[in-house]
Amino acid sequence: MLRRIAALFFVWVLSVHAVAAEDSDASFSPFGEREYLGFGSLFVNDFLGDGYDRWRSGSYGTSRFWGYGWNGALPQSAGDLLELRVGGEIMAPACLSSHIPLDRPWAGMLTAGLHTQFQRHGTEFAFGGDVLMIGPQTGLNSLQKAIHDVIGIEGPSDEVLAHQIPNQWRLRFVGETGRNFDLGGQASMRPFVEARAGDENLVRAGVDFTFGRFGRGELVSRDWVTGHRYRSGARQEKGLSFVVGADIAKVFSSIYLPEDRGYRLTDTRRRVRAGLHWQGKNHHLFYGLTYLGEEFDMQYQGQLVGAVRLDIRF
Repeated sequence: MLRRIAALFFVWVLSVHAVAAEDSDASFSPFGEREYLGFGSLFVNDFLGDGYDRWRSGSYGTSRFWGYGWNGALPQSAGDLLELRVGGEIMAPACLSSHIPLDRPWAGMLTAGLHTQFQRHGTEFAFGGDVLMIGPQTGLNSLQKAIHDVIGIEGPSDEVLAHQIPNQWRLRFVGETGRNFDLGGQASMRPFVEARAGDENLVRAGVDFTFGRFGRGELVSRDWVTGHRYRSGARQEKGLSFVVGADIAKVFSSIYLPEDRGYRLTDTRRRVRAGLHWQGKNHHLFYGLTYLGEEFDMQYQGQLVGAVRLDIRF
C-alpha cells in the first residue's frame, strides 16, 4: 500500500510540475511575429490503469502553440499555427527481472518535432515531423531504475536491458484529418483518420465522442499512446466533459518489435478510451483510461493504461 501511495505521489508531483511551466511568461517567440498561445501535456502510465508495469509502460508528452492570435477556430492556412511537440516513452516486457524470448524488448524513446494544424471547409488537418532518439542513449533506462528504487519496486535488470532496442535516430511523419459533427445539446462526434511513418508505419481510423464543452473553440492535441485528446491553454471552456473514443490501426512495421528478432505484429491494433475533463476557474483535471489491444503475437492479453493531467494556477 505504501508503495502505491508513493507512486501516486510521484505522478502528482510530475503533473503539477508540468503545469508550473505553463504559467511562465513566454514573451519571446521563436517563430517570428507569432504569439504564444498555450501549453498542453499528458502523463500516461499503466500503473494508473491495471496496476502493472509492462509493455506500454509510461509516457509523457507536451505541446506548445504559437500563432497569429486565437479566435476559437483553426486557421485556413497550413503553417500559420505551429505546435512544438516534445515527449518520451518507456516500453518494457512483462517481466523486468529476467529476459523472456519474444516478450516485448525494453525500449526508451525521446522525441521533439514541429507540427501545424489548420482547417478547410470544416475539415481539420494536423501534420508534421519529429526527430526521435531511441535506445540507452536516452538515459530512460537509468531513470526508470531510479524511480523504481525510490518507490521500492524492482526495476529492469541488466539481463533485460542487454536485449533492449539499440541506439538509433529516426525521423517520423504524422498526419491526421478529422471533422466535428454536432449531435445536439452538448454532444459531438469527431471521426478521424491518421497515418504515421518512421518508428512505426501504420494507418488508423477512429472516432471520438464528447459530451460537454471540451474541445469547443479550444486548441487540442492527440496523445500518441492512448489517442486521448488534451487541451493546450487557449480559450478553455469551463465545466465537466465526458469523452469516449475508439480506433483501429493496421501496423506494417515497428522498430520496437523488430521482425529480425522473430516478432510478428498482430493483424490490427485496437484502442478504446474514456475520460473526464473538469475545467474550473483556476484548475483543470483530467483522468482517462484506455484499453490497448495486443500488439504482437506473443502478447497474451491487452492492457489498461491511465492518463492524467492536473493544472493548478497560482
